[in-house]
Amino acid sequence: MKPTEILMNEHRVIEQVLNSLQAIVEEGMANGRLEEESARMAVDFFRNFADRCHHGKEEVHLFPWMESKGFDRNNGPTGVMMREHEIGRAHVRGMEEAIAAAAQGDGEALKRFASHANGYIEMLREHIQKEDHCLFNMANQVMSEEDERRMLSLFEHVEEDEMKAGTHEKYLRVAQTLAEKYGVPLAEVDQSALTCGCHHTH
Repeated sequence: MKPTEILMNEHRVIEQVLNSLQAIVEEGMANGRLEEESARMAVDFFRNFADRCHHGKEEVHLFPWMESKGFDRNNGPTGVMMREHEIGRAHVRGMEEAIAAAAQGDGEALKRFASHANGYIEMLREHIQKEDHCLFNMANQVMSEEDERRMLSLFEHVEEDEMKAGTHEKYLRVAQTLAEKYGVPLAEVDQSALTCGCHHTH
């Protein structure tokens, strides 16, 4: 299992929740108010699974390693990915700030939530494509077997260092709950890639 394969499998789960977020927005706009519980579940997923866990692996481990191999942050692909992560965080904050009022039927707040959600969905889908089809290929070309083993070990400790044990499973359940509620197809993933990397318990 390559480190990039773990990240790609996590991408499939993130895309699944992006599809659920799109359904949450559509439902909210049709009803004139946001479904608060689902919106908060999605935002929590993006803040913790997509950003702290998944982007954490990239920003703390993969990207610095790539830069140590000669990829330039300022003018190279890792810098672009980092800037897009920051754009994503701004959209997540914007969604979170609008939820309470949008759930009460505040039309302006609902529009703000939808605007941030749609911006996030479009940006992150394109971001994932860039990583899957470009950045990860670059990493794989210069990553030795020893590099892979070390990176996998580092990935294993992301949740251990940053989060409580069981966090990974919690957010996989959130992804499934939202998909079932909104009729979103479940992602086709390699389950073995989702039980390591971000998941490490004693």
